[in-house]
Amino acid sequence: MSSWAPTKYKTRNWPSYNTALKQRGSLSIWFDPEMTWTPPPTGKRGRQQEFSDAAIQTCLTLKVLFGLPLRQTTGFVESLLRLVGLDWAVPDFSTLCRRQQTLNVSLPYRGATGPLHLLIDSTGIKSEGAGEWNARKHGCPKRRIWRKIHIGIDEETLEVRAVELTTSNVGDAPMLPKLLNQIPPDQNIGSVTADGAYDTRKCHDAIAARHAHAVIPPRKNAKPWKPTSTAAVTRNEVVRASRYLGKALWRRWSGYHRRSRVETKMNCVKLLGQRLMARDFDRQVAEIQIRAAILNRFTALGIPRTMAVG
Repeated sequence: MSSWAPTKYKTRNWPSYNTALKQRGSLSIWFDPEMTWTPPPTGKRGRQQEFSDAAIQTCLTLKVLFGLPLRQTTGFVESLLRLVGLDWAVPDFSTLCRRQQTLNVSLPYRGATGPLHLLIDSTGIKSEGAGEWNARKHGCPKRRIWRKIHIGIDEETLEVRAVELTTSNVGDAPMLPKLLNQIPPDQNIGSVTADGAYDTRKCHDAIAARHAHAVIPPRKNAKPWKPTSTAAVTRNEVVRASRYLGKALWRRWSGYHRRSRVETKMNCVKLLGQRLMARDFDRQVAEIQIRAAILNRFTALGIPRTMAVG
């Protein structure tokens, strides 16, 4: 019996993708003069906000992108506004720190041309504590703290469509319904692909409620469920198919290999920093959401288009 040969892929749009990669390193920064930098009066009692959410997100985006402290971020934005000739006021470091805790980050995306095929995964990121080398060399005087990032990306555009941040003791499966809730109700979801950690009743029910197809491999020694719902019946068919075809063949037949794209996106998230700069949990949530917004801006410039050649 001949051995299995891996599929070879070739990128078909190298010129445009090469241009997109160069644009990701461009230092051209645009400030729209029509941008709402100062919000209009709300009519409520008390002091009005001096800066809009868009202004705060702009400053924090530059902070995350260039890895700047808050005070250096303020000076950086001041110099940029001076270069473009805008006399806008710049929030100080205390304003940025306070507003980051309650900031409603806007996540830009283009959207797919057809049904959304969502790829879901999670990973850990360091929040506090000494690095690995320092802990090995001198011991670890302080307990290291980790957070978990849960994201869902569009298979076609590779854009982040849903993102959540939790503590390290929260499992993967409970976060899938929350990720699906971030997708607009009028958005048609074609399929949801995730690993075996999401093979639970609540996950399958949440996917079935959005009329989507679940591509989730059954867990080891998985048993059929009682056919009390449509999700349970569909999951039982997956269990039978994986037993009949074998796990390797089922994964190729179901297209489960597409989940590797979300693992690549996780690596991109960590390229913006192997640890979180914020120390408060709410501010860490805003920092991760801003990272996702930055990656979506990069992705909008261009992505590789690959095709199987053998």
